[in-house]
Amino acid sequence: MNFKIRAAKMEDCKDISRMIMELAVYEKMPDQVKISHEELQRDGFCQNPFFECLVAEVPEEHKSKQGFTVVGYALYFYTYSTWKGPTVYLEDLYVMPEFRGTTCGTMLSARTVLFAQVAKKKQCVRLQLSVLDWNTPSRDFYAAKGAQDLTVTEGWHFIRFDGQNLDNLANEAPKD
Repeated sequence: MNFKIRAAKMEDCKDISRMIMELAVYEKMPDQVKISHEELQRDGFCQNPFFECLVAEVPEEHKSKQGFTVVGYALYFYTYSTWKGPTVYLEDLYVMPEFRGTTCGTMLSARTVLFAQVAKKKQCVRLQLSVLDWNTPSRDFYAAKGAQDLTVTEGWHFIRFDGQNLDNLANEAPKD
């Protein structure tokens, strides 16, 4: 199948938002999605964007059963490792179910890495991402590409503060 991988545009945010919800449903956490397409537009297409995004697009004659031509996305941002240097973090890689197994996911994954490598001004030394423990297809996909499971090999755990816990932590900071 013929796919085009391209940088997302502001007008793609409704499709990206739709697929974020589809991914959340797949991950059994649809109630966790609180972001709108307007917030994606604001945060991704501003002077200093918080993220970058690639989309997979099919020609009109191959559109999805629901009529969509944007059928996948890879949303990522740059971070920094104090041990290694510039890093790209892949927040989401999603392909609509009817387009899986058609090389679309592989193309998005490769293009994300390529994008980080080609952008030599960023000098990215690694790609990091998280996968749910029960998501065997994704874990197998990344392992087949050479990814290391740091939970197994190094014992790293991802930790999060949000909501009231983030507020409480912030309130513990010394006042000026």
